[in-house]
Amino acid sequence: MHPFAVLGDPVRRRIVELLAGGERSSGEVVDVVGAEFGITQSAVSQQLKVLRDAGFARVRAEGRRRVYALDPGPLRTIDAWLEHYRAFWRDALEDLAAEVERGKAERLAKGERPS
Repeated sequence: MHPFAVLGDPVRRRIVELLAGGERSSGEVVDVVGAEFGITQSAVSQQLKVLRDAGFARVRAEGRRRVYALDPGPLRTIDAWLEHYRAFWRDALEDLAAEVERGKAERLAKGERPS
C-alpha cells in the first residue's frame, strides 16, 4: 500500500502520531484511539496490522504484551516526494522575510520605533 494511502485514513494517522511520541503497547493504542474514534479493539488491531504491513510500525513481544514503535522508512519516502514542493515554500518564506525587513527599514527611516 502506498504511504499516502496508508496515511489517508485518520485512525492510522492518529496511531502514527501516537507512535511518533515513543513506543506504545497495543493496549495503550487501543485505549487512546478507541476512545477518540469510538472503535473497538478489533478495529484498532486491524489498523495496527495495516501499519505493520506497510512498514510504518514495528512490533515486539514483551511477555504477553505487544509493543509498537514507529518505523520512519515510509515517512522518508513521503519526505523525498515532498522535497520537490518545498521550493515553493522556501521562495515564499524568503520573500516574506524580505518584505518584513523592508517594512522595518521603512519604519526606521521614518523615525518609528521598531516592533
